Amino acid sequence: MKDIISSIVDISQIYDELPFSVYSSVHEQKILNVPISKPLLIVVINGDKHLGQQREVVCKAGQFVFLSDSPAVHMRNIPIEKSYYALLIEFDYEDFAGLPAHEANSTEYILGDTTATVQQCLQQFIDSCAWAPEAILALRRKEILLLLYHLGYTGVGAMMGKPKLSHKIHDLFHERNFQELSLDSICDHFAMSESTLRRKLKFEGTSLKAVKDNATLGFSLHLLQTTSHPIGLISEKCGYSSQSRFSERFKTHFGLTPSDLRKTKLEE
Repeated sequence: MKDIISSIVDISQIYDELPFSVYSSVHEQKILNVPISKPLLIVVINGDKHLGQQREVVCKAGQFVFLSDSPAVHMRNIPIEKSYYALLIEFDYEDFAGLPAHEANSTEYILGDTTATVQQCLQQFIDSCAWAPEAILALRRKEILLLLYHLGYTGVGAMMGKPKLSHKIHDLFHERNFQELSLDSICDHFAMSESTLRRKLKFEGTSLKAVKDNATLGFSLHLLQTTSHPIGLISEKCGYSSQSRFSERFKTHFGLTPSDLRKTKLEE
Protein backbone atom coordinates (compact mmCIF):
# COMPACT_ATOMS: atom_id res chain seq x y z
CA MET A 1 0.00 0.00 0.00
CA LYS A 2 2.98 2.35 0.52
CA ASP A 3 3.60 2.44 -3.24
CA ILE A 4 -0.03 3.41 -3.87
CA ILE A 5 0.16 6.23 -1.33
CA SER A 6 3.43 7.46 -2.82
CA SER A 7 1.93 7.49 -6.33
CA ILE A 8 -1.18 9.32 -5.11
CA VAL A 9 0.93 11.98 -3.39
CA ASP A 10 3.17 12.47 -6.43
CA ILE A 11 0.39 12.77 -8.98
CA SER A 12 -1.79 14.95 -6.74
CA GLN A 13 1.01 17.53 -6.58
CA ILE A 14 0.92 17.88 -10.37
CA TYR A 15 -2.76 17.60 -11.33
CA ASP A 16 -5.80 19.22 -9.73
CA GLU A 17 -8.47 17.09 -11.43
CA LEU A 18 -8.02 13.34 -11.13
CA PRO A 19 -10.28 10.33 -11.84
CA PHE A 20 -10.02 9.24 -8.22
CA SER A 21 -10.33 10.83 -4.79
CA VAL A 22 -8.61 10.46 -1.44
CA TYR A 23 -10.52 10.94 1.81
CA SER A 24 -8.49 11.28 4.99
CA SER A 25 -8.91 12.42 8.58
CA VAL A 26 -7.07 12.46 11.90
CA HIS A 27 -10.26 12.33 13.99
CA GLU A 28 -13.33 10.13 13.63
CA GLN A 29 -15.91 11.24 11.08
CA LYS A 30 -19.55 10.26 11.55
CA ILE A 31 -21.51 11.27 8.45
CA LEU A 32 -25.17 10.43 7.90
CA ASN A 33 -27.09 10.05 4.64
CA VAL A 34 -24.11 10.11 2.28
CA PRO A 35 -25.47 9.95 -1.30
CA ILE A 36 -23.76 7.46 -3.62
CA SER A 37 -24.68 8.63 -7.10
CA LYS A 38 -22.75 5.97 -9.05
CA PRO A 39 -21.08 2.63 -8.21
CA LEU A 40 -18.14 3.46 -5.93
CA LEU A 41 -15.03 1.50 -4.98
CA ILE A 42 -13.54 2.47 -1.60
CA VAL A 43 -10.12 1.05 -0.76
CA VAL A 44 -9.25 1.57 2.90
CA ILE A 45 -5.50 2.05 3.25
CA ASN A 46 -5.41 3.06 6.91
CA GLY A 47 -8.06 3.04 9.64
CA ASP A 48 -11.55 1.50 9.60
CA LYS A 49 -14.68 2.38 7.66
CA HIS A 50 -18.08 1.49 9.15
CA LEU A 51 -21.19 1.51 6.95
CA GLY A 52 -24.82 1.40 8.07
CA GLN A 53 -26.27 1.48 11.56
CA GLN A 54 -28.27 -1.61 12.52
CA ARG A 55 -26.39 -4.09 10.31
CA GLU A 56 -23.01 -2.42 10.30
CA VAL A 57 -20.43 -3.38 7.69
CA VAL A 58 -16.79 -2.88 8.71
CA CYS A 59 -14.10 -2.37 6.09
CA LYS A 60 -10.61 -2.46 7.59
CA ALA A 61 -7.22 -1.37 6.29
CA GLY A 62 -6.19 -3.74 3.50
CA GLN A 63 -9.79 -4.27 2.42
CA PHE A 64 -12.15 -2.67 -0.08
CA VAL A 65 -15.89 -2.12 -0.20
CA PHE A 66 -17.72 -1.67 -3.49
CA LEU A 67 -21.01 0.24 -3.13
CA SER A 68 -23.87 0.41 -5.60
CA ASP A 69 -25.73 3.69 -6.03
CA SER A 70 -27.80 4.66 -3.00
CA PRO A 71 -29.54 7.86 -1.89
CA ALA A 72 -28.31 7.59 1.72
CA VAL A 73 -25.54 5.60 3.42
CA HIS A 74 -24.44 6.20 7.02
CA MET A 75 -20.64 6.19 7.39
CA ARG A 76 -18.01 6.33 10.11
CA ASN A 77 -14.36 6.88 9.17
CA ILE A 78 -12.21 5.85 12.12
CA PRO A 79 -8.50 6.70 12.28
CA ILE A 80 -6.12 4.05 13.58
CA GLU A 81 -2.56 5.02 14.51
CA LYS A 82 -3.37 8.69 13.95
CA SER A 83 -5.11 8.60 10.56
CA TYR A 84 -7.85 7.36 8.28
CA TYR A 85 -6.91 7.17 4.60
CA ALA A 86 -8.96 5.77 1.71
CA LEU A 87 -8.84 5.74 -2.08
CA LEU A 88 -12.17 6.23 -3.91
CA ILE A 89 -12.89 5.43 -7.56
CA GLU A 90 -16.29 6.20 -9.06
CA PHE A 91 -17.49 4.15 -12.03
CA ASP A 92 -19.71 5.19 -14.92
CA TYR A 93 -22.42 2.86 -16.12
CA GLU A 94 -20.59 2.52 -19.44
CA ASP A 95 -17.67 0.93 -17.56
CA PHE A 96 -19.84 -2.14 -16.90
CA ALA A 97 -20.64 -2.77 -20.58
CA GLY A 98 -19.81 -6.35 -21.51
CA LEU A 99 -19.34 -7.45 -17.91
CA PRO A 100 -21.24 -10.69 -17.15
CA ALA A 101 -24.15 -10.16 -14.76
CA HIS A 102 -24.88 -13.54 -13.25
CA GLU A 103 -26.54 -12.18 -10.14
CA ALA A 104 -30.33 -12.13 -10.41
CA ASN A 105 -30.77 -9.35 -7.87
CA SER A 106 -28.88 -6.11 -7.46
CA THR A 107 -26.00 -6.09 -4.99
CA GLU A 108 -25.81 -3.28 -2.43
CA TYR A 109 -22.16 -3.83 -1.55
CA ILE A 110 -19.19 -6.14 -1.94
CA LEU A 111 -16.53 -6.47 0.75
CA GLY A 112 -13.16 -7.99 -0.09
CA ASP A 113 -9.42 -8.03 0.54
CA THR A 114 -7.06 -5.75 -1.36
CA THR A 115 -4.68 -8.50 -2.42
CA ALA A 116 -1.35 -7.91 -4.13
CA THR A 117 -3.05 -8.48 -7.49
CA VAL A 118 -5.72 -5.87 -6.76
CA GLN A 119 -3.06 -3.47 -5.50
CA GLN A 120 -1.08 -3.85 -8.73
CA CYS A 121 -4.17 -3.12 -10.83
CA LEU A 122 -4.96 -0.02 -8.74
CA GLN A 123 -1.34 1.09 -9.00
CA GLN A 124 -1.48 0.90 -12.78
CA PHE A 125 -4.71 2.91 -12.84
CA ILE A 126 -3.23 5.65 -10.64
CA ASP A 127 0.04 5.80 -12.59
CA SER A 128 -1.80 6.04 -15.92
CA CYS A 129 -3.57 9.20 -14.72
CA ALA A 130 -0.36 11.09 -15.48
CA TRP A 131 -0.53 10.46 -19.20
CA ALA A 132 -3.68 8.66 -20.29
CA PRO A 133 -6.65 10.35 -22.02
CA GLU A 134 -10.17 9.63 -20.73
CA ALA A 135 -10.69 6.79 -23.24
CA ILE A 136 -7.71 4.92 -21.77
CA LEU A 137 -8.79 5.65 -18.19
CA ALA A 138 -12.21 4.20 -18.99
CA LEU A 139 -10.49 1.00 -20.10
CA ARG A 140 -8.47 1.00 -16.86
CA ARG A 141 -11.67 1.28 -14.84
CA LYS A 142 -13.17 -1.58 -16.80
CA GLU A 143 -9.96 -3.55 -16.12
CA ILE A 144 -10.51 -3.12 -12.37
CA LEU A 145 -14.08 -4.40 -12.69
CA LEU A 146 -13.03 -7.40 -14.77
CA LEU A 147 -10.28 -8.28 -12.33
CA LEU A 148 -12.67 -8.22 -9.37
CA TYR A 149 -15.13 -10.35 -11.33
CA HIS A 150 -12.52 -12.96 -12.20
CA LEU A 151 -11.23 -12.99 -8.61
CA GLY A 152 -14.65 -14.30 -7.61
CA TYR A 153 -16.52 -11.08 -6.83
CA THR A 154 -19.16 -11.85 -9.47
CA GLY A 155 -21.66 -9.59 -7.71
CA VAL A 156 -19.87 -6.65 -9.29
CA GLY A 157 -21.77 -7.48 -12.47
CA ALA A 158 -25.07 -6.83 -10.71
CA MET A 159 -24.11 -3.28 -9.76
CA MET A 160 -24.46 -2.04 -13.30
CA GLY A 161 -28.21 -1.54 -13.51
CA LYS A 162 -29.68 0.92 -15.98
CA PRO A 163 -29.12 4.68 -15.71
CA LYS A 164 -32.19 6.28 -14.16
CA LEU A 165 -33.70 9.64 -14.93
CA SER A 166 -32.59 10.78 -11.47
CA HIS A 167 -28.99 9.90 -12.41
CA LYS A 168 -29.24 11.95 -15.60
CA ILE A 169 -30.68 14.96 -13.76
CA HIS A 170 -27.95 14.59 -11.12
CA ASP A 171 -25.31 14.76 -13.86
CA LEU A 172 -27.05 17.76 -15.43
CA PHE A 173 -26.76 19.74 -12.19
CA HIS A 174 -23.02 18.95 -12.17
CA GLU A 175 -22.62 19.97 -15.81
CA ARG A 176 -24.36 23.29 -15.16
CA ASN A 177 -22.20 23.97 -12.07
CA PHE A 178 -25.23 23.78 -9.76
CA GLN A 179 -26.66 27.00 -11.08
CA GLU A 180 -30.40 27.28 -10.72
CA LEU A 181 -32.19 25.18 -13.32
CA SER A 182 -35.87 25.85 -13.92
CA LEU A 183 -38.28 22.97 -14.16
CA ASP A 184 -39.08 24.02 -17.74
CA SER A 185 -35.40 23.92 -18.74
CA ILE A 186 -34.97 20.44 -17.26
CA CYS A 187 -38.09 19.20 -19.06
CA ASP A 188 -36.84 20.72 -22.32
CA HIS A 189 -33.43 19.12 -21.87
CA PHE A 190 -34.95 15.65 -21.52
CA ALA A 191 -37.76 16.29 -24.01
CA MET A 192 -40.57 15.35 -21.66
CA SER A 193 -43.50 17.04 -20.01
CA GLU A 194 -43.52 18.13 -16.38
CA SER A 195 -46.06 15.44 -15.47
CA THR A 196 -43.96 12.72 -17.14
CA LEU A 197 -40.79 13.88 -15.39
CA ARG A 198 -42.45 13.95 -11.99
CA ARG A 199 -44.09 10.57 -12.59
CA LYS A 200 -40.79 8.93 -13.57
CA LEU A 201 -38.98 10.37 -10.58
CA LYS A 202 -41.79 9.20 -8.28
CA PHE A 203 -41.49 5.70 -9.80
CA GLU A 204 -37.77 5.81 -8.93
CA GLY A 205 -38.67 6.75 -5.35
CA THR A 206 -37.37 10.29 -5.47
CA SER A 207 -38.24 13.87 -6.47
CA LEU A 208 -36.58 16.75 -8.28
CA LYS A 209 -35.80 18.48 -4.99
CA ALA A 210 -34.24 15.33 -3.52
CA VAL A 211 -32.09 14.83 -6.64
CA LYS A 212 -30.87 18.43 -6.49
CA ASP A 213 -30.15 18.24 -2.75
CA ASN A 214 -28.19 15.00 -3.16
CA ALA A 215 -26.21 16.48 -6.05
CA THR A 216 -25.32 19.77 -4.37
CA LEU A 217 -24.74 18.43 -0.86
CA GLY A 218 -22.85 15.38 -2.13
CA PHE A 219 -20.52 17.62 -4.11
CA SER A 220 -20.01 19.92 -1.12
CA LEU A 221 -19.08 16.90 1.01
CA HIS A 222 -16.59 15.84 -1.65
CA LEU A 223 -14.98 19.31 -1.75
CA LEU A 224 -14.72 19.47 2.05
CA GLN A 225 -13.01 16.08 2.07
CA THR A 226 -10.62 16.65 -0.81
CA THR A 227 -9.75 20.37 -0.87
CA SER A 228 -8.77 23.18 1.46
CA HIS A 229 -11.20 25.62 -0.15
CA PRO A 230 -12.85 28.04 2.30
CA ILE A 231 -16.35 26.95 3.29
CA GLY A 232 -17.78 30.12 1.78
CA LEU A 233 -16.27 29.26 -1.61
CA ILE A 234 -17.60 25.69 -1.42
CA SER A 235 -21.03 27.06 -0.59
CA GLU A 236 -20.86 29.29 -3.67
CA LYS A 237 -19.62 26.48 -5.93
CA CYS A 238 -22.61 24.38 -4.88
CA GLY A 239 -25.12 27.06 -5.77
CA TYR A 240 -25.84 28.52 -2.33
CA SER A 241 -26.04 32.31 -2.03
CA SER A 242 -25.82 32.15 1.78
CA GLN A 243 -23.05 30.33 3.67
CA SER A 244 -25.21 30.13 6.80
CA ARG A 245 -28.03 28.55 4.79
CA PHE A 246 -25.56 26.08 3.30
CA SER A 247 -24.19 25.13 6.73
CA GLU A 248 -27.73 24.66 8.05
CA ARG A 249 -28.71 22.38 5.14
CA PHE A 250 -25.42 20.47 5.43
CA LYS A 251 -25.94 19.77 9.14
CA THR A 252 -29.57 18.76 8.65
CA HIS A 253 -28.57 16.27 5.96
CA PHE A 254 -25.26 14.88 7.23
CA GLY A 255 -25.57 15.36 11.00
CA LEU A 256 -22.62 17.74 11.37
CA THR A 257 -21.65 21.19 10.13
CA PRO A 258 -19.02 21.86 7.44
CA SER A 259 -16.80 23.34 10.18
CA ASP A 260 -17.21 20.19 12.30
CA LEU A 261 -16.15 18.04 9.36
CA ARG A 262 -13.13 20.24 8.65
CA LYS A 263 -12.01 19.89 12.28
CA THR A 264 -11.73 16.10 11.85
CA LYS A 265 -9.00 16.72 9.28
CA LEU A 266 -6.89 18.98 11.49
CA GLU A 267 -4.39 18.09 14.21
CA GLU A 268 -5.32 19.45 17.62
